[in-house]
Amino acid sequence: MNSSNSKKANRLINERSPYLLQHAYNPVDWYPWGEEAFVKAKKENKPVFLSVGYSTCHWCHVMEKDSFEDVEVAGLINKYFVPVKVDREERPDIDQKYMAACQALTGQGGWPLTVFLTPEKKPFYAGTFFPKTSRYGINGLMEILPRLKEFWEEDRDRVVKAADELVDALRKMSADDGGQVKKVSSLEELPAADLLDRAYQSFKKSYDSDYGGFGSAPKFPAPHQLLFLLRYWKRSGKQEARDMVLETLRKIHRGGIFDQLGFGLHRYSVDEKWLVPHFEKMLYDQSLIALAALEAFRASGEPEMALFARKIFSYLNRDMQSEEGAYYAAEDADSEGEEGTFYVWRPEEIVRILGSEKAILVNEYFGVTGNGNFEGNRSIMHRQYDDHEFAKAKGMTVEELDAILEGAREKLLSARGKRERPFLDDKIITSWNGMLIAALARGSVVLEDKEYLETAKKAASFILDRMALPDGRLVRRYREGEAAIDAFLDDYANLAWGMLEIYKAGGEKEYLDQAETLGRKMLELFDRSDGFLNYAAHSEGESDFAEKAEAYDGATPSGVSVAAMNLLQLGRMFQDSKLEEKGISLIIAQLDRVDRYPTGFAYLLSALDFSVSEAGKKFTCDVDGSCGWE
Repeated sequence: MNSSNSKKANRLINERSPYLLQHAYNPVDWYPWGEEAFVKAKKENKPVFLSVGYSTCHWCHVMEKDSFEDVEVAGLINKYFVPVKVDREERPDIDQKYMAACQALTGQGGWPLTVFLTPEKKPFYAGTFFPKTSRYGINGLMEILPRLKEFWEEDRDRVVKAADELVDALRKMSADDGGQVKKVSSLEELPAADLLDRAYQSFKKSYDSDYGGFGSAPKFPAPHQLLFLLRYWKRSGKQEARDMVLETLRKIHRGGIFDQLGFGLHRYSVDEKWLVPHFEKMLYDQSLIALAALEAFRASGEPEMALFARKIFSYLNRDMQSEEGAYYAAEDADSEGEEGTFYVWRPEEIVRILGSEKAILVNEYFGVTGNGNFEGNRSIMHRQYDDHEFAKAKGMTVEELDAILEGAREKLLSARGKRERPFLDDKIITSWNGMLIAALARGSVVLEDKEYLETAKKAASFILDRMALPDGRLVRRYREGEAAIDAFLDDYANLAWGMLEIYKAGGEKEYLDQAETLGRKMLELFDRSDGFLNYAAHSEGESDFAEKAEAYDGATPSGVSVAAMNLLQLGRMFQDSKLEEKGISLIIAQLDRVDRYPTGFAYLLSALDFSVSEAGKKFTCDVDGSCGWE
C-alpha cells in the first residue's frame, strides 16, 4: 500500500487497477500480466513469480509489508524470477485457473495467491500467504525462493514434466462431468423434485439453530442460498425453509457483521455468532443481501427485512456511488495499518460524543463495554436485545428508543467520519453493478419506491454508455476514464439479470430487448459445443486448462447459473424455444455434480425450480407498468 514518490516506481505505475497501483513502489520489479513478462521469462530461461490479490485484501497487505517491500526478498525475486502481479477482480479468469492449480497442489486456496510458472504459463509450485522468513509453520520466501531457483536450474526437465502433468490433470478435471447419475435430455426427465428436496434437507441439516446461517465459523452470508430456500418454501409450503432465512437475516442484520452506524455488510464473520467480521465491504455482498432481504420481506411482511434492504441501499448511495451513477467495487478492512480500526469503539469515546446519560443507554444497546469484544479492549457494535423488550426494560416506547438511537447514530457516524477511512477501490466492475441494478430494480417493486428504479436505470445507462463496445461486446472494468479488459461470462449474465429486473419493475421494453441482446451475445462468445459455457471469450494459449466456466457458487452465484435463469426467462418472454432449451441444457449439463453436492449449486437449483414451476409460464405487463409471471 506504499505509494511514496520518494521510492522508484516500477511498471505498475502505468496501470489503472488500484491493487496494482498499491504495489507500484515495491522494490520488486513487477510486470502486469501480459506477453512482455513471458517473453522475458523465455529469453532469460527464468520461471515466473505470479502474485494474485485485490486491493481490499487484508492478508495481501500483510504480505506486501512483510515480503514485497523488503529489499532482500525483492532482490531474490528480481534476480531469479520474472515477477507478475494480477488483480483478481480485473482478471478473474487468471485467478480461477491458478487457484485451481493451487488447490490441486496444496489442498487449499485463498488470497494472496502465489504461483510459480514456467515461461509457458504452466504452474509447478503454489501457495497463498508467504512471510519473509519461516514462522508459525509457514515457509518463508527467503527459504523457498533459493530452493525453487536451484530446482529450476538443476532439474529443469523434472519441473517441466511436473507442470505438464499438473496441467493435463486440471484439463481432465475440467472436462469431467462426473457421469454418476442418469443422463437426461429434456425438461420432463429432470429429477427436479428430488434434487430440490435433497438440497433443502442438506441446508436444514447444517443450519445453526442458535445463530442462524449454515455450518460453523467462519460464516459467510451466502445470500443466494437464502434465495433458494425462499423459492423452496414457495414451492413446498414448508415453513421451516422460510424461517431459516428470516432468522439468519435477523442475526446478520443485528450482528457485528453489519455496520450498525454506517450500514453495509462486511465480508464474513470469523465466529459463529455473526459478531466479529472480516471488515472489508464488497459491492456484490451488498447487492445479494439486499435481494435476500427484499425477498424475505415479500415472503413474510416482516418490517425488519424491508428496513435491512433500505439500509443497504442507503449505504451504497452515500458511500459507493460514483457521480455518474455506477457503483464502486469495495472498501478495505484496514485503516491506520490495522484491520477494523475505523469501526470499533471504546465506551469513553461514546460518552465524550453523546454525554453520559445517552451514552449509557447506547453502549448497553450496542454492546460497547470496557472489556470489549475485539482486539485492544475495543467493541464492535451489535444489537443483542429485542427492541421491544429493551424499550420496555428502560420504561419507554419503541418509538422513543428509535428516536434516541437514530440521533445517537447520526452523531457517532459524524464523529467516525473524522477518522482515517478505509481505502476505497473505486473501479467499476460490470458484473457487480449488474447484480446491484437487479437488486435496486427489485427494491423499487417490493418497497414501492420508484427512486430505486431510477437509480438502477442510471447505473445501467453508465454501463451501456461507457462499458459497451459498438459491436455489442462488454468490457469488465472502468476507472479514471478508461474502460478496459474483455468482459467475462458473469459480466454478461449479471448485467442481463439487471436489465430483466428493470423491465419487470417498469415495463419498458427497451430493457427487455437489451437483456435479450446481452443473452445472445453471451452465447455467441461463450457457448461450447458440449453443452457448457466458457468463462472467458479469449484464450491464453496452450497453457489454458480451466476454460470451462464453473457452475459451483462462490461468493456470488456462478455466471452459469445466472445465465441459465436468464435464458429460461428470456425464452418464455420471447416465446423462443431455443433460448429456453439452452437454459435447460445448462442445468442438465451440471446434474452429475449437483447430484453429488446440491447445496453448492443453490442458484442453479433456483433456475431448476423456475424451469419446472407451473408459475412462470407466461409473463405479462399491465397498463400501469407492473409486470409479473402468471
